[in-house]
Amino acid sequence: MRESDEEKLTRLKQHELEIYQKNPQIQYICGIDEAGRGPLAGPVVVGAVIMPKESWIKGVNDSKKIAEKKREVLFEKITEEAVAYGVGIVDPKTIDEINILNATKLALTKAIQELKVKPDLIIVDALEHINTLGIPYESMIKGDEKVYSVSAASIVAKVTRDRIMRQWDEVYPQYGFEHHKGYGTKAHIEAIRTYGLTPIHRRSFTKNFVS
Repeated sequence: MRESDEEKLTRLKQHELEIYQKNPQIQYICGIDEAGRGPLAGPVVVGAVIMPKESWIKGVNDSKKIAEKKREVLFEKITEEAVAYGVGIVDPKTIDEINILNATKLALTKAIQELKVKPDLIIVDALEHINTLGIPYESMIKGDEKVYSVSAASIVAKVTRDRIMRQWDEVYPQYGFEHHKGYGTKAHIEAIRTYGLTPIHRRSFTKNFVS
C-alpha cells in the first residue's frame, strides 16, 4: 500500500525527533547527501542542510524519486526555510587526482564550512571516515530515504548539480548535458566517441570510451 505524503513525512521526521527528545542539548541537526558520484562528466556536489525542528515540507523525499521540476520547487522551499544550508563542489580535475570517494569527502567538508550555523549533530548518507570539523556525526545507509534533513540535502545537492550541468550544456551543446547531466547514457558515450572529451569530463571515468 502506497504511503501518503503525511505518512512519508511522519516517517522521515521520526529519527530526528527521537534524537531531539533524547538529547535536549541538541538544537541543530544537519543532514548531508551528495549528487554526482557516478557521472562521466561534471562535479560532485554535496548538500548540507539544517531544517527547523517543526519543518514540514510536503514532497520532501530522496531526490532520485522526485521529478526534476518538482525538485526545483522543493529546492526553493528548503533553502528559504532552512536554518542554514551549505553546498560543497569538487571539480572533475580534482576527482581524477584524488578519486571520487575522496572528492566526495572533500565536498562534504566544504559544505559544512559553508553553514552559517554550527550543527550539534550531522547525519550523513552512507559516508564514513569523514572530516566534519569536529562535529559528531552518524552515518546511515540510505539516509536520503529515511531522514528528513538528509532528504532535503539530497534535493539541494541534486538541483545545484543539475543547474551546473545545464550551464555546461550551453558551452558544449553537442554532448546533451542538459538531458543526462553527465551520466553514462548511450547518447553521451556516442558523443564522447564522436567529439572527444571536454575539460569537464572525468578522465578516470572515460578511459574505455576514448582511444
